[in-house]
Amino acid sequence: METALIGFAILLLLIVVVRIPIAFSMGIVGFFGFAAVQGLSFDNFTDFNWTPSISMAAKRIVDTAQEYSLSVIPLFILMGNLVTKSGLSQELYRASYAFLGHRKGGLSMATVVACGGFSAICGSSLATSATMAKVAMPPMRKYGYADSLATASIAAGGTLGILIPPSVILVIYGLLTETSIRELFAAGFIPGMLGILLYLVAVRYVVWRKPEDGPCGEKFTWPERLEALNGVWGVLILFSIVMGGIYLGVFTPTEAAGIGAGGAFAIALFRKSLNFGGLFDILTDTARTSAMLFTVLIGALIFSNFINRAGLPADLLALVSGLDVPPMMIIFAILLIYVVLGMVFESLSMLLLTIPIFFPLVQELGFDLVWFGIVVVVVTEISLITPPVGMNVFVLSAVLRDVKASTIFKGVTPFWCVDIIRLILITLIAPISLFLPELLYR
Repeated sequence: METALIGFAILLLLIVVVRIPIAFSMGIVGFFGFAAVQGLSFDNFTDFNWTPSISMAAKRIVDTAQEYSLSVIPLFILMGNLVTKSGLSQELYRASYAFLGHRKGGLSMATVVACGGFSAICGSSLATSATMAKVAMPPMRKYGYADSLATASIAAGGTLGILIPPSVILVIYGLLTETSIRELFAAGFIPGMLGILLYLVAVRYVVWRKPEDGPCGEKFTWPERLEALNGVWGVLILFSIVMGGIYLGVFTPTEAAGIGAGGAFAIALFRKSLNFGGLFDILTDTARTSAMLFTVLIGALIFSNFINRAGLPADLLALVSGLDVPPMMIIFAILLIYVVLGMVFESLSMLLLTIPIFFPLVQELGFDLVWFGIVVVVVTEISLITPPVGMNVFVLSAVLRDVKASTIFKGVTPFWCVDIIRLILITLIAPISLFLPELLYR
């Protein structure tokens, strides 16, 4: 365990102090840590046999590049980029606004619902926050919404992008842990809907305390509401085909991602929102994002090899087994660690750093692995709006330059609180089979 802990400390030093990108930090520590387990020291550095370490790293790179199941990542990213280009964000916000805008805090509620719908296709929290800020902020300012409530509803609603399927984070978790992506998507749906519901409760709480922060908007008639839905039918059908096909086992997640990308391309063409320049930008952005994710994933796998070879999971299990505490207390301790790490790490980095350590422990304790994946993603969601490094907050402050990050963090506090409530509910109730996918598939 000592070697693994030293490696983890060096990794944190490289990331936090030296500021080396996490992908390369994990790859460096994993490579040299693996060599240290094989007998590398300062005395034999020049004549050490590097073949095992080089072979391990090369195998990880080649295997990851050739892994067929990983093609789901660029395909889902492509689908999200195409749908974003087609102008779905405006249509979703207009439809949500038509039904909710006339209530106290209704524009914030509409923003949360639109974020949930957009994230169901986009799959990226940061992209959802940046896009919805441009769409939802102008009407909220028009009606005199407080910046704290307006920006908080966008930041919190954007976090739904990593949980509501199709989620890239869930895909990466499934690939890292060899857990069924189909079951992860099935398990993520109800917690995602619960998140939307609790965020609406948070908005109601804010306007109950300070009604002037969220005035009523325009009231639409029922014919106008039905007309507002016309712009989202195509995407709703696409989402139903993609997710329904996965849930019913008609096609695999990879096939579903291909169908989704093709359907999104057809929708963009139908809306006449695509030209050659726009298509080139979409493809280059997809390639850039996919390359980044694959680089981080390769680094995480190399680091995972080192952690496993150093025996940290086994030693951690032995340590936990010697403690006279219930297994659920171990889970709560892990969740506390995630909340603390969320204050200094962004979501993907935190996931890739911790899963190789905690997953074998949770597996040996006998907990459902799909359930643990959902719990981890919910904690990761919380980290996106947790100070001092809430990535969604900083994305918003970059898009809305006249709003301070401190204002957004202040407004997001009620949303953070209901997220903690949701985490507790999922952690305590899920083991009693509230939403576990084995009810459907096993």
